[in-house]
Amino acid sequence: MIRALDNVNLDVEYGQVLGVIGTNGAGKSSMMRVIAGIIPPSQGRIEVFGSVSTLLALGVGFNPSMSGRDNVFLGGLAAGMSRDEIESHFQEIADFSELGEAIDAPMRTYSSGMFSRLAFSVAATVRPDILIVDEALSTGDAQFKEKSLNRIKELRSDDRALILVSHAMATLRDVCNDVAWLHKGTLVQRGAPDATIDAYQEFLQVGKSAAIDEDV
Repeated sequence: MIRALDNVNLDVEYGQVLGVIGTNGAGKSSMMRVIAGIIPPSQGRIEVFGSVSTLLALGVGFNPSMSGRDNVFLGGLAAGMSRDEIESHFQEIADFSELGEAIDAPMRTYSSGMFSRLAFSVAATVRPDILIVDEALSTGDAQFKEKSLNRIKELRSDDRALILVSHAMATLRDVCNDVAWLHKGTLVQRGAPDATIDAYQEFLQVGKSAAIDEDV
């Protein structure tokens, strides 16, 4: 049996900004989906105390045939907001996304960057107890990435938990106060960002060196 996650014990407290790193196939996205309640664990248990807003890669959960405007309401309702709350925050979401008139176009016409901008704008405006961001900041222009990171920093507080999955190590060093390294579904290391990321990058370099030796 192949397990996406195997005996991973992880707790995230309010006030933490947890970065999750690992190579492709390490189990990062699977773990986010389990935490978000999108897929159930086959073993063990997951306990979540508070509301969860998820920003999975390219706005998973949006309906591409619907307009950006309609998807704002769809995403907001799915995150537990009332229609009145969404309406009161709609202009903030639209302005932050910088989509302009494209907010009324079907999302199937959006580029990956436009998709991510709207998804982030909705997720970050919900102001959840727990915000999960899975690689969604890897697309889009540099200016919007910077604006999104500033919003994430604004969301850091003692009464909220943030979980960020990313290959952008500099970003995680800057934003996170805790980092977990997954490899082949297991938790290899967790701790201070610099120490954990340094160990991970050393692991990657050793792997590259081994591959070069094999090719010679």
